[in-house]
Amino acid sequence: MFDPVPAARPAGGLAVRCTRALLSPWSRLSLLAAVLLAAASTMLLFEPQRLLASGWPPELTGGTAAMVFALAYGACTVAFVPRPLLNLAAGALFGAQAGLGAALAGTVLGAGVSFTLGRVLGQDALRTLLRGRWMKAADGLLSRHGFRSMLALRLFPGVPFAAANYCAATSRMGYPPFLLATGLGSIPNTAAYVIAGSEASSPTSPAFLAAMGFIVLSGAGAALVAWRRRHRLGGG
Repeated sequence: MFDPVPAARPAGGLAVRCTRALLSPWSRLSLLAAVLLAAASTMLLFEPQRLLASGWPPELTGGTAAMVFALAYGACTVAFVPRPLLNLAAGALFGAQAGLGAALAGTVLGAGVSFTLGRVLGQDALRTLLRGRWMKAADGLLSRHGFRSMLALRLFPGVPFAAANYCAATSRMGYPPFLLATGLGSIPNTAAYVIAGSEASSPTSPAFLAAMGFIVLSGAGAALVAWRRRHRLGGG
């Protein structure tokens, strides 16, 4: 007598599909790339490192200034501003001790933000790309021996800071070993640049010469190790 009423389609079907598409690993990876590109473009346009080095607001002094500098330092490292420039600025603005504290705080903060972005937005998609032998070996080391491996990466000046952050984010390393290894492993190189910045007005002082000697020797050692590894890979 009565025609059957067709079953109603779920009202949220399209919304669910759109949500799944937006939250898919590759969509999140695309969002990560867009965020990093926007951050890097902003840094190139406004050059905040100049503000940190020469245009520091005079009303900011003492501990407040160091805290603001650490926050700005962290944001700059996320946007790929070279850390040596920021470390030199920290020494020039705050001296060796306070500058080192502010630079290390900014280093850990920037690393933590990058690690979080990589873990939330890029891990699922990037792990599908870990097909090469070297990438799988790096993932295994960071996942099983996170603190020790990250400490070695931070102590080695030839490894780019951002690359280490996102490489660690794709592994199964936890936050505590990552942040602790970053803080400890960044001390030697960061201290050298901070001291050089604090003693820049006295280029013949023992502290400046020692800091520059450490920077040159560590850089030369990193270049030598990188050349030897590349030579071995090319010969193998």
